[in-house]
Amino acid sequence: MKHLSKLLMAVLLFVGINSIQAQDENNPWQVSFGANAIDTYPTGDGSSFGNELFNVNDHWNILPSISYLAVSKSVGDGFSVGARGSLNRITKLGDTKVDDLSHYAIDGTIKYAFLKNTVVDPFIEVGGGYTWVDEIGAGTVNAGIGANFWFTENLGLTLQTGYKHAFEDYGVKHWQHLAGIAVKFGGTDTDDDGIYDKDDACPEVPGLEAFNGCPDADGDGIEDSKDSCPNEAGSAEMNGCPDADGDGVADKDDACPSEAGLANLAGCPDADGDGVADKDDECPNEAGPSENKGCPWADKDSDGVLDKDDNCPDVAGTVANNGCPEVTEEVQKQLNDYAKTILFDTGKSSIKAESTAVMVDIIRILGEYPTAKFSVEGHTDSQGGAKTNQVLSESRANAVRDFLIAEGIGADRLTASGYGEDRPIANNKTSKGRKENRRVEINLIK
Repeated sequence: MKHLSKLLMAVLLFVGINSIQAQDENNPWQVSFGANAIDTYPTGDGSSFGNELFNVNDHWNILPSISYLAVSKSVGDGFSVGARGSLNRITKLGDTKVDDLSHYAIDGTIKYAFLKNTVVDPFIEVGGGYTWVDEIGAGTVNAGIGANFWFTENLGLTLQTGYKHAFEDYGVKHWQHLAGIAVKFGGTDTDDDGIYDKDDACPEVPGLEAFNGCPDADGDGIEDSKDSCPNEAGSAEMNGCPDADGDGVADKDDACPSEAGLANLAGCPDADGDGVADKDDECPNEAGPSENKGCPWADKDSDGVLDKDDNCPDVAGTVANNGCPEVTEEVQKQLNDYAKTILFDTGKSSIKAESTAVMVDIIRILGEYPTAKFSVEGHTDSQGGAKTNQVLSESRANAVRDFLIAEGIGADRLTASGYGEDRPIANNKTSKGRKENRRVEINLIK
């Protein structure tokens, strides 16, 4: 029997542990141990089965020692699964006296408890197992009822009765009654705040029962997880944060916590009402747009176009030309009067030194219209081959363009084209006409 007991305990623990799933209820484990009674009366007459169920003296077989051990674990919603092992001696097989027969059983259980968190804890149980009577074993299907009576949260008395129906004809159908001590354990309180982790919204940080185990570090009545300022006492209206200047903007969000201001300006004042906080307003007493740091826009050249929209803020221009001066027909004529006097070495594109003065005049005019773009155009007379004249006109136009760029005129403002002898302005049959045709023009690109 000693060896049998050891085997029973080993199998019990193995089945119990490996048939149980992870659980999150408080004290999910329960161990029960105590005495069991076997009642096989009657053994065959189904019509009277259950009669004299509690006839202890005539029908119950009781081993006067701890004779059963059960372990189970809650799997939620009132259900638990587990295993139970029991030992007994059979001397009464119904109304028949028998020699000292050994009885031992191992059972798997599924239990459902009707009530939760009560002193009296009734339950029903179903399951199956295997029972040996004098080394003859048979499988059984089991059903029973019982109740736990808890003296404390963890310690109680368990009473249970159940019927075991043997599958094999040679198996012994019987009742088994259990009475023992029940111990619940396994509840975890990681932060030792008296609230089990299952019910603790903050299981790793000590807290208050009123906040489901979560802390309130600053004691303002707002739990830290909902407190935007957990280390500074504040009001519920400010989500637990203080508002020193009383402007309705919590100090943590208030860029000016000591001055009452406006919510849309992060709690800062705006004296001139221009939508720019005084601390960022370079003209706090004069309304102006935020793009200009709270100051009114300037118009340095007084042309009626604000500097922010003026492409030529330092030169008076027209609204139609975005604040820049417009090239008039008179200016265009003056520009070409100068351009036509540019002299080149004969048959070449090199500009003669005596043209320096006129180039300076051209540069001055172009500088007065900083956004205007011009086309430098080269022309020749009809002397010589057309192809040669085309190349020469292009070279002279590019020479003028290059000169102007070198003297500071933006390259993006100038293009160069050559038209050879194709666009004469005078008669190529006369010396005077040919001289007029050999020219450079600088025309506004519209």
